[in-house]
Order: sequence, then structure tokens, then C-alpha cells
Amino acid sequence: MITETPLLLLREMNEKDLPDLREILQDPVAMTAYEGAFDEAMVLDWLDRQLQRYARDGMGLWAVIRKEDGAFLGQCGLTWQQTPDGQVPEIGYLFKRRFWHQGWATRAFFACLDYGFAQKGFSKLYSIIRDTNLASQRVAQRGGMVPVGGFVKQYRGVEMPHLLYCIDRQTWLRNRAGGADA
Repeated sequence: MITETPLLLLREMNEKDLPDLREILQDPVAMTAYEGAFDEAMVLDWLDRQLQRYARDGMGLWAVIRKEDGAFLGQCGLTWQQTPDGQVPEIGYLFKRRFWHQGWATRAFFACLDYGFAQKGFSKLYSIIRDTNLASQRVAQRGGMVPVGGFVKQYRGVEMPHLLYCIDRQTWLRNRAGGADA
């Protein structure tokens, strides 16, 4: 286990999670921000990349598990991502579509904010979100992040404008003291 909330457990993913990862990564609607569903090789590569991140960085995208019934809801975690200003620690998240709009992403996002600031000691955390992904932007905003810029990413031969959201430690501490929580 990496971290937990009253309702969620975040843990490293493993090969047993492949059926759940397929449900997310092979869903063309869930993967709109990535220009469509992944094929099997891309799913395996995704999991392998997370396993490498765990070993190298001590973080990555983690399985988000609902404590009540052990359901795999999605993935959320911290990864190093490249921006025009260099590498930044990013909170990323992808959830099964059947769990969208129920507050799970926001709860997991808050857990990752807490982990990134309190456990990893980051001074700032970021989210890089496609400009058309309004739902993900709302999650970042609920977490106290604000847009601080943007840039274009190339993926699958497509130029994709992205917004760079950020929150600093002081804002997080103020929000925590004020009771801002999902």
C-alpha cells in the first residue's frame, strides 16, 4: 500500500491488474485524451512503464481500490513529466468510465496531493491536462490547482494542446488547514 483515505487504498499495480487496466486503456471514450483506445501491446507497455517507475522513482500511477468491496476504480499517482520548463512531479489519473462523476478521482487526487507534499516533500505539484478535458481540469481545480501555462504535446502523430496546472506547498497547507478535502 502507498497511501489510503477513509474510502480508498492506493497501491502499486501488478500483472493481476491487467483486466482492469484493459477496461480503462482499451475504452475509446475513456482514452479520448490519448486519441483513442490502446491495443494489447500498448496496455502491456503501460503497465511495464509503471513498474519501471516504481523501481526507479518510488512512485508512478497506482491502482485506486475502493475499500468497501476491493473494486479497482482506476489509477492515480505521481510521475515525472517533461514540460517546456523541465521535469515536474505530476498527478495523473485515469478511471474506469463506470466510476466517472462519483467523486473517486477527486478523492484519489487529494490522496496524491497529501502524499506528494507530506511524504515526498515536493514544493510544487502539477497536472498536465489536455485542453479539451474539462472533467479532469475540474478535478485539478477542486484540488486547489490553477493553470500556470500550456504547451503542445505530440502523441500518436497528433499535436495536442495541454494546460499545465500547479499548486504549491503553501497553498496546499492553507487548504488543508481550512478543511478543503474531498
